[in-house]
Amino acid sequence: MTNPEQGAGAPRFYAHSVEGAGPQGWQPLADHLHAVGRGAGEFASVFGGQALAQVIGHLHDLGKYTLPFQERLRGSPLRVDHSTWGARIAQERLGAMGQLLAYGIAGHHAGLANGQGEGERTALADRLSSELPVLHPGWEQDIALPSGLSTPEGFKPYNAQGRQQAKERHPFQLAFLARMLFSCLVDADFLDTEAFYNTAENRPDQRRGGGTPPTLAALREQLDVSLTQFQPTGDVNRLRADILGHVRSQAEHEPGLFSLTVPTGGGKTLASLAFALDHAILHGLQRVIFVIPFTSIVEQNAAVFRKALGPLGEAAVLEHHSAFVEQPAPRNDPEKYQSDRKLRLAMENWDAPIVVTTAVQFFESLFAAKPSQCRKLHHIAGSVVILDEAQTMPLHLLRPCVAAIDELARNYRTSVVLCTATQPALEAPAFEGGLTGVRELAPEPARLFRQLERVRVRHMGTLSDDALAAEMRSREQVLCIVNNRRHARAVYQAMADLPGARHLTTLMCAKHRSAVLAEVRQMLKDGEPCRVVSTSLIEAGVDVDFPAVLRAEAGLDSIAQAAGRCNREGRRDLAASEVLVFANENPDWAPPPELTQYAQAAREVLRQDESDPLSPEAISRYFALLYWQKGGDALDKPNLLGLLRDSRIDSLPLETLATKFRMIDSVQMPVIVPYDSDAKGFLRDLEHAEGSVGLARKLQPYLVQLPRQGFDALYQAGAVIPVAPQKWGEQFMVLAHEGLYDPQFGLSWDHPTFIRTEHLNW
Repeated sequence: MTNPEQGAGAPRFYAHSVEGAGPQGWQPLADHLHAVGRGAGEFASVFGGQALAQVIGHLHDLGKYTLPFQERLRGSPLRVDHSTWGARIAQERLGAMGQLLAYGIAGHHAGLANGQGEGERTALADRLSSELPVLHPGWEQDIALPSGLSTPEGFKPYNAQGRQQAKERHPFQLAFLARMLFSCLVDADFLDTEAFYNTAENRPDQRRGGGTPPTLAALREQLDVSLTQFQPTGDVNRLRADILGHVRSQAEHEPGLFSLTVPTGGGKTLASLAFALDHAILHGLQRVIFVIPFTSIVEQNAAVFRKALGPLGEAAVLEHHSAFVEQPAPRNDPEKYQSDRKLRLAMENWDAPIVVTTAVQFFESLFAAKPSQCRKLHHIAGSVVILDEAQTMPLHLLRPCVAAIDELARNYRTSVVLCTATQPALEAPAFEGGLTGVRELAPEPARLFRQLERVRVRHMGTLSDDALAAEMRSREQVLCIVNNRRHARAVYQAMADLPGARHLTTLMCAKHRSAVLAEVRQMLKDGEPCRVVSTSLIEAGVDVDFPAVLRAEAGLDSIAQAAGRCNREGRRDLAASEVLVFANENPDWAPPPELTQYAQAAREVLRQDESDPLSPEAISRYFALLYWQKGGDALDKPNLLGLLRDSRIDSLPLETLATKFRMIDSVQMPVIVPYDSDAKGFLRDLEHAEGSVGLARKLQPYLVQLPRQGFDALYQAGAVIPVAPQKWGEQFMVLAHEGLYDPQFGLSWDHPTFIRTEHLNW
């Protein structure tokens, strides 16, 4: 390959090249570095870090000022380390902040490494001391470094005086800042590189949407139109309207930490959206991010927002959750991460006005080390984050999660709203290292709970399988919620012969669950028999209204959520609307140890507060008891904050943090179910598509998440195969043996026999 360089004199340096594209196929290196510095600086300006981000952008590809790398652009097969030189220069010339920038510069392709010590990636200290090709001095004519760097403008470190956690939190803040700056770099680098290849190869821009997304002001106008069409009739709807009005009146508060404590069924979803839009517009924030506890209801909530936002909803709302396994860059050629579009799934950078994602996606990204996961982080800064069902944050990572929430509000101009009927008591001093300055958005939560009391909760003791089946048979309309899929299946099989029997499980794809729930709502509306057994997926945000709910023992927050599916609209007599909690006699249905602890704490509060076990005071006692039972160490089981406390700026354990921060211990693998003609059409489209982002989004409602052992069993049997592997590798895995998908039970990954499928029927 030849470059456009002509004549003698100083060599010219390039960042990227496209074979056969002529002069436009060579991107001058200085142009790329300045463009990335400019883009990264703009991204970081929301949290005052533009000076740091500009430098990280200017230095990230400094190693391309070497003759070996330029030879690689001309076709040399030798791999060249082009990331370490910029990290070394930053460390040597820019002091402590330069050391922090070095993490992101060195890792902008392979990912963030530990400062020192062992890890899958080479530690930064070893990278910085490694032998590198000679750096051409011409770089200093193109790049001007500042004389020094400091923390972002307005950065608030923890005050060491009187703050016990200051020593622990200072390294946490440095690690958080390193990831945020890394995010700005990765996104700016990706966008500039992609723009170059699009131009050089004469192809259209493949980025999301293809146009300018609607403004927050335009979205608020549409929401107001939707809300004015709603005429509140009945006591519950009038109270929901009062809550909405009060919550919106709080939008003028300065950005920071908020709580929205409203009973289940009190209209939190639209109230939180209205507050978020009002608050963001008043304070110049960029987007609204809804963090949903379960993948199973992401699509549902996104649909509610799209409907509320009218004709702008489709363009405004981005769903981003489990999606598909990303194809990693080849280890021997990390540059492929940017340029080989056919071997990767296009990454999301959360540039939509409204993002709906899962708690797993959100929090694991905040502690991540991979470029693909970190790319979105800078778009969390300067946003409104609604943590829906905040009490569902996992106990074994609760302290790191709380620290991250606090840091977003403290230094990244993020307003975080803890939105739930069961506030998890995370404020200091009751919670070690807890939140301070949290402002309540709802009007008098205790009064709201009294006004919205619609059920009676009581513990009915221990039930055998036969007794539970008899309870289900004795009621015309009843919902039973249990703690695992095997139990749900057994309960359903014991009543499958009854009219209106239905079963819900996460082994069904979301499209299938939505169809079942539509049937359930219609049966309830028509007064027909309706007996449903479900796992806990039905508890969060699913709008159903039963006269009675049976709930297997669980945490008090789960019981409160179950209560939200009983007499939801307040149309039935209070005494006749029961939530009946029961223990299982059959040891086969025993919950895991952690859930047993939740149930024990709930049982104690139910005993003490028998008359009003779902009041804010009872919920607060429940969480205080639960946190006391678990103890401080159990709230940070992998000791992430301890690892940081013992580190310095040159030894931050960034890769280790990402490895140990796992909200779900078991690996879940997504499988596409060709459930209907739409899904089959999208799968056919994948065979010929150039970009996959839009199709990946369309296929999300057809995913089932399987445990790794189940996925491997299906894969080995040929029942799960990749779609267009020559194009996408194994990013899109589809159920090829449709006989394993049951209309009552969903995907049977533990089926005793498999039939190897040689071709798909879509």
